Amino acid sequence: MIIAVDGPTASGKGTIAKALGSHFGLPVLDTGLLYRAVGYQTQLNHGDADKAADALAACAFPDTLLDDPALRYETTGGLASRVSVHPEVRAALFQRQVDFANQPGGAILDGRDIGTVIAPHADAKLFVTASADERARRRHAELLSRGVEVGFDVVLADIRARDARDTGRADAPLVRAADALLLDTSMMDRDAAVAAAIAFVDQQRERER
Repeated sequence: MIIAVDGPTASGKGTIAKALGSHFGLPVLDTGLLYRAVGYQTQLNHGDADKAADALAACAFPDTLLDDPALRYETTGGLASRVSVHPEVRAALFQRQVDFANQPGGAILDGRDIGTVIAPHADAKLFVTASADERARRRHAELLSRGVEVGFDVVLADIRARDARDTGRADAPLVRAADALLLDTSMMDRDAAVAAAIAFVDQQRERER
């Protein structure tokens, strides 16, 4: 069983994907982490994330980089959004994601183009979203809990900028697949959102039987 979980930044898709993986016993890939690694490696290389050549060179990052806590930094998320607009970068990371999705037994992938590009044949597709204000509120609270002092307006502006880049890029833009369940978590807590996702996947499994 392949499950695609797409959505904008800070929508809760990562939390939902991990919960689904635990519930159904499937491996989970946070594809955004790959782009964060490319963005961060570009910085380590003293390159420019907005230049395709620099970003492509960073695709050769070592696997150990995926365990670097720096990939979770807010600044790294911004770099990931910038390098992901380059078709060359998306092509370089494409097969890695496809192979993960198609492994024996199935898998869960969360990202922005899983249900539309990476695994359009997924057995269940979710598009997880929330209002920009709510996503900024969550991200702001998370940053403060980690001791990062940043204003809410700054976080909201960053969320909106990432949304614009993700939905406006020419190659594999963030878009809901036609057959994906729209799960708006704006008014949901974690448990309610996870329960809704599990119920949807269960429904899809029943239809296939």
